[in-house]
Amino acid sequence: MCTGCGACAFHQPEQIRMHDVVDAGLRPVVQDTHAGRRASIEAMAVCPGHSLTHDPSRFPAGTIDSLRPGWGPILELWEGHARDQEIRWAASSGGAASALALACMERLGFAGTLHIRAREDAPERNETVLSTRRDELLAATGSRYAPASPCDRLDLVETASAPCVFIGKPCDVAAADKARAQHPALDDRLGLTIAIFCAGTPSTGGTHKLIQRLGLREGERLESVRYRGLGWPGLARVTVRGDGTSRELTASYADSWHLLQAHRQWRCYVCADHTGEFADIAVGDPWYREIAPGEPGSSLVLVRTARGKQIFDAAVAAGYLEVKRAAPEILERSQPQLLKLRGGLVGRILTSRALGAATPRYRGLPLWPFFRSELDLREKARSFYGTAKRVFTKRLLVRRPVASEGEG
Repeated sequence: MCTGCGACAFHQPEQIRMHDVVDAGLRPVVQDTHAGRRASIEAMAVCPGHSLTHDPSRFPAGTIDSLRPGWGPILELWEGHARDQEIRWAASSGGAASALALACMERLGFAGTLHIRAREDAPERNETVLSTRRDELLAATGSRYAPASPCDRLDLVETASAPCVFIGKPCDVAAADKARAQHPALDDRLGLTIAIFCAGTPSTGGTHKLIQRLGLREGERLESVRYRGLGWPGLARVTVRGDGTSRELTASYADSWHLLQAHRQWRCYVCADHTGEFADIAVGDPWYREIAPGEPGSSLVLVRTARGKQIFDAAVAAGYLEVKRAAPEILERSQPQLLKLRGGLVGRILTSRALGAATPRYRGLPLWPFFRSELDLREKARSFYGTAKRVFTKRLLVRRPVASEGEG
């Protein structure tokens, strides 16, 4: 049930570190000692993979009733983009997450933003960084459809001189929310959490397959890997160098994601939170309409908490974002399959549990209402028998050692 978030490595840094299993994802390696075994048990307190719990009594007043069961607490929906046109162009959609982070750093006294970027020495892999300047944010724009553990360096937030922004996938933000409950200093410094809508994390092996499909030649080395951005949604772009010259290999967003999604980790198939329900603000693509070729990027912004609203309003007032109010029904139209996926979790979880495979525990994230309303009889049956097949084809009952291939 590991999501690869890295919260366990932050919580128990002496005993746990993250390691890239090429065909699975980032996984924790625990010291094989009594202290290590104890640390692994204690680290479950910050793990979003085995359980997620919503407490509706903690939802802020004014959350939208019609959205709460399927999408979590939402105070406001907006559509818009960064006013900084360079950020808007480079970002995955409209650059809203980067614009909010920049406003926090330049106008609201935040020390920095903890997020991920491509590693310079291995651009198909990610690393966690604390950015403190606009150029650092800009260099890390664009979705990274590869394993990332942004929680592994929450210590940089914990020891910062002022509050920080945290940007991650929904599971990463849920992990950070759990971690702040265990670490008072982190709670004090985690000033804003931003979640990016997520359809799952492909393995590093998936990126390797994509690069091979694009036509990497023998003797060429990678210079950069971008999965989207530089337009909306942009192309997958891989720059390679060989014989003293470089060339760019490209694929459409749709074609590249079609290949990559087949390499998602199993935990993503049983995920109930694709839109960052535990974040202060969540950002995704407004796919409710056709996107014209060459159209500049736009972001759908969900304001989920009172703190998120305060910071969002300040960023808009300071000119970092240009936005317009969005109707609640736009969310489901933008993500038309998510309620169906949520309903399908009933069959997946019950079947996995019956066969002895690990399953997540969800409280306060309703599943059964959407199993009844969103799936027809055939889809209900498929959620059971399809999972039974996957339990064996994906070897979910087999313990496998954490081992890397060519990590460098």
